[in-house]
Amino acid sequence: MTGERILVVEDNEKNMKLFRDVLSATGYRTLEATTGGEAVEMATEHAPDLVLMDIQMPDIDGVEALRRLRADARTSSLRVLAVTAQAMQGDREHFLAAGFDGYLSKPVNVQELLGTVRRYCDGEAG
Repeated sequence: MTGERILVVEDNEKNMKLFRDVLSATGYRTLEATTGGEAVEMATEHAPDLVLMDIQMPDIDGVEALRRLRADARTSSLRVLAVTAQAMQGDREHFLAAGFDGYLSKPVNVQELLGTVRRYCDGEAG
């Protein structure tokens, strides 16, 4: 069991359940936010080990939430991965250039999710 805390930011309940079930089953503790604003508040309050940030959300999008996290000294060094259905050529590079530490495309492949989370939580990525 790993025990790392992962903040999952996702407004789709089906996707949230997938993240929760997969991560919990492998020993990660999940925190959950359904909006970008809530994500910023939770990240500031709980200092998770990793943030999985959906890009398209009903209030502020993932890019704006990331900008706010990076602007705050308490959260500026958090590892934040973009999780998005935007998977066209160049999208990955766009999100990395925006300041995300990594990128996962939807629909999420469970093995890719776990491999990526392990790399970031073990400090091997980035």
